[in-house]
Order: sequence, then C-alpha cells, then structure tokens
Amino acid sequence: MKPLRMSRLAVIIAAIGFSAAPEMLNIAANTAFAQEAMRPEVGKIVQAAGELYKAKKYKDALTKLHDTDSVSGKTLNENFTIERMRLSIASAAGDNDAVIRAAESVVAANKLAGKDQLQLIQVLANAYYKAGNYAKASQAYGRYFSEGGTDASLRPYMIHAMSQGGDNAKAMKEVKADLAADEKAGRTPSLANLEFYANAALKQNDKVGYASALEKLVSFHGKKEYWVNLLNSVERKPGYSQRLSLDLFRLKLAVGQVTKTNDFMDMSQLSLQGGFPVEAIKIIDQGFKSGALGTGNETARHNRLRDLANKTLAETVKTQAANESEASKSRDGNALVNLGYAYVTAGQFDKGIAMMEQGIAKGEIKYEDDANLHLGMAYLQAGKKSNAIKILKSVQGKDGTGDLARYWLIFANQAKA
Repeated sequence: MKPLRMSRLAVIIAAIGFSAAPEMLNIAANTAFAQEAMRPEVGKIVQAAGELYKAKKYKDALTKLHDTDSVSGKTLNENFTIERMRLSIASAAGDNDAVIRAAESVVAANKLAGKDQLQLIQVLANAYYKAGNYAKASQAYGRYFSEGGTDASLRPYMIHAMSQGGDNAKAMKEVKADLAADEKAGRTPSLANLEFYANAALKQNDKVGYASALEKLVSFHGKKEYWVNLLNSVERKPGYSQRLSLDLFRLKLAVGQVTKTNDFMDMSQLSLQGGFPVEAIKIIDQGFKSGALGTGNETARHNRLRDLANKTLAETVKTQAANESEASKSRDGNALVNLGYAYVTAGQFDKGIAMMEQGIAKGEIKYEDDANLHLGMAYLQAGKKSNAIKILKSVQGKDGTGDLARYWLIFANQAKA
C-alpha cells in the first residue's frame, strides 16, 4: 500500500509567508523607539534606508541598512530599531535569511508587548519553516502556542515541522489532540491532519488506525483516491471474511472502482454463483460497454460468460415460482433473504424487500449481519434512504460487514439527492 499523497503540503509551503501584521513591521512603527537617543552616524543610515523603503527600492534599502553593521558600539535601542527596520525591509524584499536574522534579534530583545511579541515569534517560526529549518520552526511554533498564541492555522505547519524535524512521536501526539478536539466539538478534521495520521499508521503497520483515518478522509473529504485506499484496506483488516468478496465488489462498483477486465469477470462470476443472474448480466454488459470485456485475446471467454449468465437467468425464471414456494416453507429465512435480494438486483424493489424482511423476521439466519447489510443496500437501491440508514447502522459485525455497512452510509450521504 502506497502512502497517501500529502495534498495539503504543497499548498502549505506555497502559502506560507512571514505572516506579520503591517503595524508590526512598517517603518512608521519604529517611531516610538527611534525617538530615544540615536547617534547621527546611525540615524543617517536608518533615515536613508527608510527613504529607499518608501520608494519601494527594497533591495537597495536592505543593502543600505547593512551599512549599520560596520558602526561599532551601537546601543540596545539602536540595534533594536535597526533590526526592526531590517525585518520590515527584508520581508518586503523577500529575503528570508535576513528576516530570520532580524526576527531572532527582535524577539530576543523582548521589548514588545505580549501580542506583538507573539506575532514576531510567529514570523520567525514561519521564516524557519520556509528555510527548511524544521527543528527551529517546531521550537518557535511551540513557543508561540505555549506563550498564548491562538492562531490555529499555524498548527499544520508546526506538526509538519515536527515530523520533518524527526520528532514523529510528538507530531502524532499533536495530531491526535487536534482530531480529538475536532470530534468533541463536532468540527470537520483537517485534511492535513488526517493524511498525516493515515501515513503514520501505515508506516507503523497499524491496519486498524490506517483504515480509521481513511474512513474519515472519505467521510469528510470524499475524494476518489481515498475511496480506493479505503476499500483496498477492508480485506487486509484482521478478521475479514472472504465470503464478503461480492459485497466488496458491489461497493467498488458503486464508487466507480470496477474498471479492469478481471474485476468484471470475477464480480460477474461471483454474482452467478450467489444466485443473482440479473446482477451478473448488468455487470457483464457494463464491462462490454466500457471495453474491458469483448476485446483482446479473451473475447471468446467473455462471450461464453455472457451466454452462461443469460442461460442461468432463463433457467431461474422457469423455476421462479417453485423457488419462492420452497423459500416460504423453509424453517429458516436464508432462502427468502437471498431470493429477495435477487429480485432487488432485478429492479423489483418492493417484492424483493418484502421477501427479505419476511426472511429476517423468520429468523435462524446463518449470517444475520450479511442479511441486514443486504437489506440496507436494497433500501438504498429502492431510494428509501432513511430505512437504509436505520438498518445499516445496526450492522456491527467485525468480519467486514460492519465496515461495509458504514461505507455504504458514507456513500449514501455523499450521493446526489
């Protein structure tokens, strides 16, 4: 199983900037500090750099301000004013290295009020992140939050920085905290957090955790690639029963994942073996229509399968009345459930559902969860979504039936009304 593509990562890196409030970094913001004593040899350079900044000659302004580096004996106020200005100019010029240098100095000076200091820590964290210095970025983001920062949009950066900096355990802890908080508050969990959790679980061979993350990715961010990974993970989970192969195919077909020749062949054969010839014919016809069947070296085999399905249907129709009578007389409801679902696949929803309900009520069902799963699927096919939801929620089997029931619910909620 390949790791999920981190679809938000590129967006995060592209979007991240210095995230500084204008009032923090512009030249005018330095006025209060500049009113303190500043020697002429420093003041002239700062003033000249300021004029270049106002003229939007940012690189020239930054070069000019570098002249202060050669002035010896600068006071704390002079250094603070210079670095504060350097931060403004470097930000405008897109010079990330200069931003880091200036932000480190301004933050270390600790001359700003609480909110302004927090914003500068945020600027520094983002600059470290942009530079790929993830260890320092992680520390700076951690400091931002520990000192009272509340901008939740920074958490994905912090978590990714932790991971890239080598502290995956800490990153996972933060992700789990976010996911728990989202669940408690009824919020949609972020795509970045779910992708991180899924990939981490996959690396740790945590099949249950991986499937859980994929399920949330499909539920909240239902992209086709997540459906592929989720349904491929079902049969890998501990306890999965191979008798559900056809049911898994049915859901794959619904979400558009049955596209290959072997899939069409295998699914249609399973349908025939299960007593669903109409369903098998529909699958085969779809395979021929898509070009997956009826072409290549196996064309004759595909045609034989189609002929077999039509022959089976004809024979089934001949014995239909006898089959119904026998199912009704049976002590258990297994035959009624199976025959009823066959009618559902043939489009006879009311008749099929009634037989399935009669069979379930009769009891002694060999696989009760399977029967309820099929009844829920029948309700969905009949357009009775509320009935389907009620039944599918009752399916809790640990052999894959519970998983498939939940996934049908997700599919039903995502389907167009």
